[in-house]
Amino acid sequence: MSKRNFFRISTTHIILFSFLLVILTGSLLLSLPISTQNREPVAYIDALFTATTATCVTGLVTLPTVTTWSLFGQAVILILIQIGGLGTITVLTGVMVAMHKRIGMKDRQLIQDAFNLNTMSGLVRFVKKVIFGTLLAEGIGALFYMTVFIPEFGTKGIWISIFNSVSAFCNAGIDIIAENSLCNYATNPMINTVTSVLIILGGLGFIVWWDVFRVCKDFKKQKFSCFRRLTLHSKIVLATTMALILFGALLILTLEYNNPLTLGNMSFFDKLQISFFQSVTLRTAGFATVAQENLTTSSSLVCLILMLIGGSPVGTAGGIKTVTFAVLLATAFTTIRNRKEVSLFGRNLAKETLYKTVAVFVTFSFIVFASALLLSMVTNASALDILYETVSATATVGLSRNLTPFLNIPGKLIIIATMYFGRVGPISLAIAFNIKKETVNIIKNPTENITVG
Repeated sequence: MSKRNFFRISTTHIILFSFLLVILTGSLLLSLPISTQNREPVAYIDALFTATTATCVTGLVTLPTVTTWSLFGQAVILILIQIGGLGTITVLTGVMVAMHKRIGMKDRQLIQDAFNLNTMSGLVRFVKKVIFGTLLAEGIGALFYMTVFIPEFGTKGIWISIFNSVSAFCNAGIDIIAENSLCNYATNPMINTVTSVLIILGGLGFIVWWDVFRVCKDFKKQKFSCFRRLTLHSKIVLATTMALILFGALLILTLEYNNPLTLGNMSFFDKLQISFFQSVTLRTAGFATVAQENLTTSSSLVCLILMLIGGSPVGTAGGIKTVTFAVLLATAFTTIRNRKEVSLFGRNLAKETLYKTVAVFVTFSFIVFASALLLSMVTNASALDILYETVSATATVGLSRNLTPFLNIPGKLIIIATMYFGRVGPISLAIAFNIKKETVNIIKNPTENITVG
């Protein structure tokens, strides 16, 4: 391999290093005395942890956000969340467009890789729509939040509403309301509804938005065929998202119904909305209306599965993604039924899609296992708490069984690395560190069957 090829930086490397640069810049700003309420700098490891959890839109915190950070520090965190949610490449492209700078071919390649798109057509227009749609959703969400937070906090409620709206849409799960997240608003319909809608919208993925809008334009003409006119990607995302949210809510309601520490003493309506919110926030949002350590073991296992799946591609959520989960299930059922082609909604899936799905799942699973193993070596927490923490970090969820504040320095470093790897994406890591190019074999290797299972 030549020196020139070895030091060539691919678009995937640029995406990885841009996130790293944002994290380091944010950590330096948060380590300044002006960033804290008592004007005393926090330990750099905590500043780095906070910058990472904000940029990776995770939500795990070693220091309470509401009582630790000043207005300046909170503003830094909010900017990091917005950059992390949209992606560094999207933000930079938006700045270039605003300054009327030309978007070259290399820039378009970066956009394509950042959103994992299959075409380079209309990329700049796509970025504009993403930024506009994001700001519109966050703005509307903030207005609804103000109906609750302004009467309670006065003019400070405006800032709280904006912060919470951005954090919810970006699936970050960081708030500046209280140290117990949204537990004080567990039975507030407005907070539950607005937060859930923002989480779901951010987690669906931007390309699903535009596909739904496209179909809705002709709603009057095509009333009974709207779903059929969606792309296969949108059908998988919408169907899987709805099924997981409803199924998760039902399981949590059933398993926690009589638990006095969570739902046991609630009215039936409150049990419904808390269960629904818990199922939604597990889509990598990280807000909590019940203390996660109070959940039963059975519920915690359900939460682990939902956190692992996460949201949908080309959005603000993490996890292996709904489409990956759906393709894995479809592949398994296809094999069980002894069929050759994997299909969903009447469409066969390309083999490349199946290969990528397996690669994402295996890489993601390895990150979770390695992180859990390393964390178990440096902490004395229970296996369930450690697994909950590492899955939450890898899937950029932000929910914890109260382990994060008690992590030692090695534990914090492990979770920092896990959050970073989980955010940039397992498949991106696999591509980025695969420096050696695959050579095309003129002579194919012989095929031989093996025994599996």
